[in-house]
Amino acid sequence: MTWTIVALAGLAFVLWFVAVVFFTPPIDYRLTERLSPAGDDFLRVLQSTCLAQAHDGNLVTVLTDGARFYPAMQEAIAGARHSVHLEAYIFSRGQAAGLLTAALVDRARHGVEVRIVLDALGSLGMRGDSVRALRDAGCRVEFYQPPTWYRLHRLNNRTHRELLVVDGRVAFTGGAGVADWWLHATNGQPAWRDTMVRLEGPIVAALQGVFAENWLECSGEVLTGTAHWPALARSGPTRAVLIRSSPADRATLSRVVFQMLIEGAHESISISTPYFLPDRAFRRALRAAAVRGVRVRILIPGLRSDQRLVRVASLRRLPELLADGVRVYEYMPAMTHSKMLIVDGRWSVLGTTNLDNRSFEHNDEIDVAFDDEALAVRLSTDFELDLRASREITPASLDARPLSDRLLEPLSWLLERQQ
Repeated sequence: MTWTIVALAGLAFVLWFVAVVFFTPPIDYRLTERLSPAGDDFLRVLQSTCLAQAHDGNLVTVLTDGARFYPAMQEAIAGARHSVHLEAYIFSRGQAAGLLTAALVDRARHGVEVRIVLDALGSLGMRGDSVRALRDAGCRVEFYQPPTWYRLHRLNNRTHRELLVVDGRVAFTGGAGVADWWLHATNGQPAWRDTMVRLEGPIVAALQGVFAENWLECSGEVLTGTAHWPALARSGPTRAVLIRSSPADRATLSRVVFQMLIEGAHESISISTPYFLPDRAFRRALRAAAVRGVRVRILIPGLRSDQRLVRVASLRRLPELLADGVRVYEYMPAMTHSKMLIVDGRWSVLGTTNLDNRSFEHNDEIDVAFDDEALAVRLSTDFELDLRASREITPASLDARPLSDRLLEPLSWLLERQQ
């Protein structure tokens, strides 16, 4: 009798969890008033609604693909004097991980404080010898949200943040974790396309704050002292706003900034995303922008996508967008994992957020919004180069989808709530 009760209770929990995960209705995001991204009101409202501060005087270096950003990260770690703080959703054993691990171990052995936060599920392979080598050298490694009985209600909340902060003065963030598929061809597939940025200036303190939040949650330690929070002088021309996004009753700040920029756009919207599963409200905003004359272009992975079912789900939602003038392209040379939004040739957002329900409702994410025309031009250059290597999706190409994809469509709706 006792085991029957336990089994029924377990079944009830599983059914409840499935219902919450797959059937909780999405939030119907919409603005009470559209604001032009070119106006002063936009920045003021953005700071207030996203609980964020605009930081002037930052230097932003765009790093395209793993062959550029991993060596830059390694160099920054190697130059650390006081602290290295790394947070990653994916940290997978291999050449890329070895490159950074060697630098982390070296700095720890020279007395530098090295703190690492890894997602317990995304970095599941970083156990045993891999972590032991880091800890033996003096690195402190914590895992975010490991599955435990008292955290089952938060099992779906992962840290999807990818960031590195060195000495509180230099920071990196963007779409890439640490794995060989960003560095070179693996399993017969070309190296992934992705974008990271190196940051100097006052905005670095905000990224340090994001790491400090997750470090506190994992370790109980509050990072204080001027060594962690040095005074940061202006280093460049760029205004930046850090968007720290974490689930709060399913509403996230990353979604707010995306909604504000898309609904406020006057001229152009360029989006690059690896996983395009927008909900109804997001699709409505894109369609409305196209209808009012905004040039809306979206770049998603093509046949080399690492998630076939996600691609099927993405294509399923495109007819309504194409009908209203949104243009969508498939990147053909490799899997593209780049996550960028560029609006009106002025504002750009780069970080870890995917255009899907998981990023907008479940994950801890980090994005940086930049108000800088020169930086928007630089990112647009990469976007245009990617478009040249892409194939535009048309109603005819959607009609020509293989039967196997059409058979998978009934399953794809699950991903729209979960991916």
